[in-house]
Amino acid sequence: MSDPANGTSPDTQSSDAAAMSPGSRPVPEHTVVIPPEIPMVSLLGPRDELLRTIERSFPQLFIHVRGNEVRLSGPAEDLLLVERLIDELLAVVAAGQPLNRDAVERSIGMLRSQGRERPADVLTMNIISSRGRTIRPKTLNQKRYVDAIDEHTVVFGIGPAGTGKTYLAMAKAVAALQAKQVNRIILTRPAVEAGERLGFLPGTLTDKIDPYLRPLYDALHDMIDPESIPRLMAAGTIEVAPLAYMRGRSLNDAFIILDEAQNTSPEQMKMFLTRLGFGSKIVVTGDVTQVDLPGGVQSGLRVVQDILVGIDDVHFSALTSEDVVRHRLVGEIVDAYGRWDERQHTGGPRQDRRRRPARREGRGPRDVAAPPAQSPAAPAQPETGEQP
Repeated sequence: MSDPANGTSPDTQSSDAAAMSPGSRPVPEHTVVIPPEIPMVSLLGPRDELLRTIERSFPQLFIHVRGNEVRLSGPAEDLLLVERLIDELLAVVAAGQPLNRDAVERSIGMLRSQGRERPADVLTMNIISSRGRTIRPKTLNQKRYVDAIDEHTVVFGIGPAGTGKTYLAMAKAVAALQAKQVNRIILTRPAVEAGERLGFLPGTLTDKIDPYLRPLYDALHDMIDPESIPRLMAAGTIEVAPLAYMRGRSLNDAFIILDEAQNTSPEQMKMFLTRLGFGSKIVVTGDVTQVDLPGGVQSGLRVVQDILVGIDDVHFSALTSEDVVRHRLVGEIVDAYGRWDERQHTGGPRQDRRRRPARREGRGPRDVAAPPAQSPAAPAQPETGEQP
């Protein structure tokens, strides 16, 4: 990419770009003038980090900056997209929010998706501010999820880890409590083992269950003054409890969140949803790819999507790996596991390799395929490559 720092004048750069074009046809150019009240460092980033991010995303576009002017030359489609991007980033800066590489990359993704929502509307949407920190959606699907919580009584947020489905729901609950839209917040989770056994854990029943609820406590501490949380919990304004404690209750004027809903059975999901009282709102979050239920038990979060389809005021929000707001690798890990899971269901080559350890222990294919009690006259069962 050309840069004014190399001593080449803009006119020379434009001529070079034109000479590089096929058939010496003129390359589309446009100059964007940044308002003088906007510091260029807030738009370009320290050491031009944000400018470099834009250049990597549009490798065929030449971007030249001199003073408060940004000259663009290259394919017309890229040129128009970057013009829109600069307008959106200026709107974010004007709203008082600092830019970073993640915000720029997500803005580019939103513009390329050609959705109706503006990136500036997504990135400047404030849910709640606490101790100098503002919680807001960072992706288009997250904004749609937050909007759905405002517009519907029952909302399901379904997506992989790190997409903010629980965190944003918690922020909306705290905002609703502060605005006196509800009188209390109820947070619940099923206490399902993920490889552990509750009975072997030390301590009382409360001590055993507390680790399953700890993520909800952690989110609360990010949004509410930690010193006031014990007082609010003692008064019943905030309640954190296992799902089993919801049975037999009618919850009025409450914001109710069921987290890790993939670990509910269909019966538990029905029990929870029918706790809904007057003036209340329910948000159910979960990841259907991480079910920890014992074998043979169907996930209530999976079947509820078919049961409640078409019911008014019930909304299902889908979040994907593109909405992961943790480390960049988390999204890639989610996609990798998705591809692996698809191979298992389609009987790919990896399934065949899973049987080889049994043969190395001295068990031949016949031993694996036929039980000892099988009659000699019975036909041998073919190998399917599936685990019993």
